[in-house]
Amino acid sequence: MKAKTKKMAALLMTSTLVVAAGCGGGGETASNANAPANTEPGSTTEAAPSTEPVTFTFFGGDASPNWNTMQDKVGKAITEKTGVSLTAEFAVSGTDQQKVALMIASGEYPQIIFPKGETSKLVEAGALVDLTDLIDKHAPNIKKIYGPYMNRMKYSKDDQSIYTIPTNTTVDHTPFDAGGGFEVQLAVLEELGYPEIRTVEDYEKVLRDYYEKNPTIDGQPTIPLTLNADDWKIMITVTNPAFLATGAPDDGEFYIDPETYEAKLHYKRPEEKEYFRWLNHMYNTGLLDKESFTQKNDQYLAKIASGRVLGLIDQNWDYQEAENSLKSAGKHERTYGHFPVTLTEEYKDNSFVDIGNGSGWGVSLTTALSEEEQIRAIEFLDWMASDEAQILNNWGIEGEHYNIEDGKRVIPADVQDRKTNDNAAFTKESGIGLYNAVSVRYGDGVKDETDNYYTTNYPEQITANYSEPMKKALAAYDATTWKDLFPGKDEFPVKAWGAAYNLPGPGGSDYTVPFQKSQDIVRKAIPAAIVATPEQFDAIYDQMLTDLEGNGIPEMEALYTQVVKDTVETWGTGK
Repeated sequence: MKAKTKKMAALLMTSTLVVAAGCGGGGETASNANAPANTEPGSTTEAAPSTEPVTFTFFGGDASPNWNTMQDKVGKAITEKTGVSLTAEFAVSGTDQQKVALMIASGEYPQIIFPKGETSKLVEAGALVDLTDLIDKHAPNIKKIYGPYMNRMKYSKDDQSIYTIPTNTTVDHTPFDAGGGFEVQLAVLEELGYPEIRTVEDYEKVLRDYYEKNPTIDGQPTIPLTLNADDWKIMITVTNPAFLATGAPDDGEFYIDPETYEAKLHYKRPEEKEYFRWLNHMYNTGLLDKESFTQKNDQYLAKIASGRVLGLIDQNWDYQEAENSLKSAGKHERTYGHFPVTLTEEYKDNSFVDIGNGSGWGVSLTTALSEEEQIRAIEFLDWMASDEAQILNNWGIEGEHYNIEDGKRVIPADVQDRKTNDNAAFTKESGIGLYNAVSVRYGDGVKDETDNYYTTNYPEQITANYSEPMKKALAAYDATTWKDLFPGKDEFPVKAWGAAYNLPGPGGSDYTVPFQKSQDIVRKAIPAAIVATPEQFDAIYDQMLTDLEGNGIPEMEALYTQVVKDTVETWGTGK
């Protein structure tokens, strides 16, 4: 069904635009990084994009708690430059499934959407516009950035339309620091003499040794390790670490065989069972917080902000709010270092495996737009991909959020202090980073034509922001940033399918129903296995494996295997 209505105003009355995103370069300039595609005469419109005031409706599939209805500094500048404002609604709990299902049932869609993993359902419903011609005729900036990677934007082998422009990932990204792995408080590291932390056994010993010496911190009981299993975040701190700790890359709920491209739920790997057995051991020996599977997200963050949690297994974007509170309180020694911990030394952490470019969840236009509105909308998205917009979105307003000194963009100390110690209020006021869902952009490490980095995440800026306890810890490990402790991308082959969690899964019920069933099984069984007695662990885990061999799940895995194979063939990097 194709929806022609524009009645989303009834559904989208809460606010106005975009979400802060929830994954080459190496300092090269963007002018040389990618050559524009299809730039022969006549391939783009000659008329300048309109700047007449226009309002589009938007839905973002991530929560955006700092959204300020485009009344922040960056939002006002965007509207001034483009004439565009967006009436926006966001997923409240970090999931977009229910909202997208409601849209499909009603046939009423926002005009612009960031649907995350629900793209296939919208395509099946006929709700999304094929952007191929619009990009070719009206989006020179997007073509410049994605020039060599346009094949990766195609929906599938059988349907080579472009329904989404990737904005959840960046192009030519070179990360300079680690934000995940296994975290340990800097105070713990210092007291124990900066021990080697390579395996879960090492990690466990560090937490136990400090805990035994320090049963309380600031008058409150010390927590050696806590996890966040609230809703979908169970994947981030409980289940995803199982594959990273056992030498597999992040492909969401799947493990992809690098030779055959066969996909299976990663929980079926025998080595992952042993990782969860270790968590069971941590629980039964009193090192894992007993409330890990009952606490809510805000309780998890409050514990971290108290300074009494010694270790985490998380991504820093998930606990950053709490760590910022520690920094604001001057408790820098209670912030965290990152380690590439694995089950045993035979495994390597795959956090920095090369997934290539140009694939991922992104922004789409819907059939709620007229043809004329589609042109205006793609022109807006193209402006958001311009150098001017990327600098605005990443750096803010010149003279207010950064200055030019000797030809270099520099963040004043007071601004950096607010970014570090008062991040939520600063983001809401400035708008920096709030517009990533509609921003096609280069990643860290890429420079513009002025020899400045597009983003503020580059080595000099990262290290300048480190506290003294952080610098001391890194020096003890002979590292400049925590990434130095992790295996580099040159230690792994490039993944021909990119990252499976970014690929659109089949939209039919023969895939979606068994997949959801698998999630229900896993999210019940894994916590149950971890909190069981050691004697009960095998029975619970093995029953989960048995359940995962029924319920249409093997057939679902076969469907996803074909998606991976078709993706590799479409991208032109297959075997």
